[in-house]
Amino acid sequence: GPRSRHGVIWDFVNKLLRNPRRLEILGDGTQRKSYLYVSDAIEATIHLAKLLDRVESYDVFNVGNRDWVTVREIADIVVEEMGLSSVEYVFKPATPDGRGWPGDVKLMLLSIDKIVSTGWSPSMSSAEAVRATARAMLEDLGYARGC
Repeated sequence: GPRSRHGVIWDFVNKLLRNPRRLEILGDGTQRKSYLYVSDAIEATIHLAKLLDRVESYDVFNVGNRDWVTVREIADIVVEEMGLSSVEYVFKPATPDGRGWPGDVKLMLLSIDKIVSTGWSPSMSSAEAVRATARAMLEDLGYARGC
């Protein structure tokens, strides 16, 4: 979300600011991960805090999203939000199965069924969260589309 300064979205924005014609992507682009916008994470935390006020025991919940987005789709979203076109993607897989680096998680989607059963659910899909994050980053940087 706003003021974030790390992760794949931040990396793509910075790489494209340096070279708007070419984007080096760690991995083969097929890595799939769930993204949650910061306001949804805050709402989940508040929701669970209120829930815990009503019960005498504690529990553990996954907070995440119901879906995932590929790294290639993240690149497409960032390119679109920057108003760029004809960007060459250069994939750099570091492992035989296409991960971006040794230890990278190829597929990440936590079950959120338990927290959903309490009445909370994310307001944005993973793709919407990525798009909102990219927009916020670009706004923070004072970026004008298509520059």
